[in-house]
Amino acid sequence: MTAPPTIETVDLVKDYGPVRAVDGLTLAIAKGSTTALLGGNGAGKSTTIGMIMGLVLPTSGAVRVLGTDMVRRRHDVLHRMNFESPYVDMPHRLTVRQNLKVFGMLYGVADIAGRIAELAGALDLTALLDRPAGKLSAGQKTRVALAKALVNEPEVLLLDEPTASLDPDTADWIRSHLEAYRDRRGATILLASHNMAEVERLCDRVVMLRQGRIVDDASPRELLARYGRSTLEDVFLDVARGRREAAQ
Repeated sequence: MTAPPTIETVDLVKDYGPVRAVDGLTLAIAKGSTTALLGGNGAGKSTTIGMIMGLVLPTSGAVRVLGTDMVRRRHDVLHRMNFESPYVDMPHRLTVRQNLKVFGMLYGVADIAGRIAELAGALDLTALLDRPAGKLSAGQKTRVALAKALVNEPEVLLLDEPTASLDPDTADWIRSHLEAYRDRRGATILLASHNMAEVERLCDRVVMLRQGRIVDDASPRELLARYGRSTLEDVFLDVARGRREAAQ
């Protein structure tokens, strides 16, 4: 028997007044996979992720995560999910340790102190634990945001530019950590990134959006062949600018 998808949307629509941000999106994401959701600004990525998280109510359609209706019963599974974006600040006056403790409590982590110590060691945060979050550099904030996202060992991990502001060496190390976490936990990852090299490395599937609609959906290798391009960045530009459609 085929396992049910971890993330599933059916005819998902979101309108903001006269603007349709997401237009009939149907998507099924398998357990243990890493999928990139790509598109230019205004393509509907953030709105789609917001609906998958249960933070944005769809105008119509359905969204299910771990078999749960995220409109009606999202609180049943939110503790099994998490989200990371370096662009979402933690409270500046709290220390890194205090921030992680608060989020650990919100997610019902049993041994919060032990989990913080484990994450601090894995993500090289030990020296930062008692520093106010507002005093961190951009790269340090990115690592702390990832620690927050992993504090509850989520089965579903939603990532928005997970290596933003990191130097190439640290970014590569973070990607390796994410790959190891996915393989160990069997986690399902949905990733939004403008780093095409990162997408090619981490993702086994790429969903391309334009104006709230899926315009292509394939592996990175398949997309390169389909568009006759040598890099995923060139494919992204073709789709985002509408310069060329995939060959039928």
